[in-house]
Amino acid sequence: MFLSQLEKSNTLDIRSEPGNAGKDRCFMYSFKNDYSEGAHPLILDALLENNRSQQQGYGDDEYSVRAGELIRTKLGNPHSAVHLVSGGTQANLVMISSTLRPHESVISAVSGHIDRHETGAIEATGHRIETISTHDGKLSPELIADFLLQVEEVHMCRPRMVYISNSTELGTHYMKDELLALRAYCKENDLYLYMDGARLASGLDAGDITFADLGRYTDAFYIGGTKNGALLGEAIVINNPALQEYFSYNLKMRGALLAKGRLLGIQFATLFTGDLYFEIGAHMNRTAAMLTAAFAQLGYSFLTPSKTNQIFPILPEKVIDGLRKNYDFYTWQKTDRHHAAIRLVTSWATEEAVIQLFIEDLDRLTKR
Repeated sequence: MFLSQLEKSNTLDIRSEPGNAGKDRCFMYSFKNDYSEGAHPLILDALLENNRSQQQGYGDDEYSVRAGELIRTKLGNPHSAVHLVSGGTQANLVMISSTLRPHESVISAVSGHIDRHETGAIEATGHRIETISTHDGKLSPELIADFLLQVEEVHMCRPRMVYISNSTELGTHYMKDELLALRAYCKENDLYLYMDGARLASGLDAGDITFADLGRYTDAFYIGGTKNGALLGEAIVINNPALQEYFSYNLKMRGALLAKGRLLGIQFATLFTGDLYFEIGAHMNRTAAMLTAAFAQLGYSFLTPSKTNQIFPILPEKVIDGLRKNYDFYTWQKTDRHHAAIRLVTSWATEEAVIQLFIEDLDRLTKR
């Protein structure tokens, strides 16, 4: 069902045949992120179909209730609390500020989204972010333990939460043994474990962690919709009963409780009816893997190994300049005077035809 719907949604006008890659191309395609397009057509259909239905506000509509039921069922945890919000920064801000006391801080990899790309949102709530350097964007019990040795009681903030992302901001992902190790360490050291799931479907598809594992081994996490085929929206899932009480008050106080909560409910009910959410993640990873294979075949290396929908190949500047004529992407990091790592991100709507055009352009520029 997913593939047939995706084929119907193709609106990109590719006027160069694959054999003419790079010649008289009349379109610019973006690999900058996974939210450049609108929404999966099944979501748009559901929004239109239910547009005239009168519903309760502030998340009490039948669609939001249904979305929560579907998510809890797939988690296998009937006691998880589900709250729908508009975006990832908002989800992190509300969850972290609601959980921590004024003197408590959150531990994050230095590349973590809360530290690098949320404009001080967490600090603005009065909570310090304790960053740990890590080459692959992932945290481990060993890294956290080394950091905690430096913490002085009373004179420094008390670390109380460990923040991880799956997939990470560097395209890497956690495996189940890593999640279990973090969970055990956090329990032993009175730390909450919170997972940022902006790209959760991609992260799960790449590894062996199941969706149900998240209901068992995290205190809370959020399910990214914005970067996984929704118009907007994330679903905060709180597994720890101690963190559930009064959470709705914090949602309202932070401006995160939408009057038209139905707009989020319809989207998440659609994503979690059947396996659409996970099919989208698999599609994103599959198209990214096509790019990865092409770079590897041409002898290019990568900043980090990735099986998710974010890849970071290291290219000569002249190849990067050539690719920019037809494609938009971020130059992520200079690696030496003449080379840099770029970031390419695939989405729910990325078409294999465009991937093939990119590969042909890359091949031509490499051999020039």
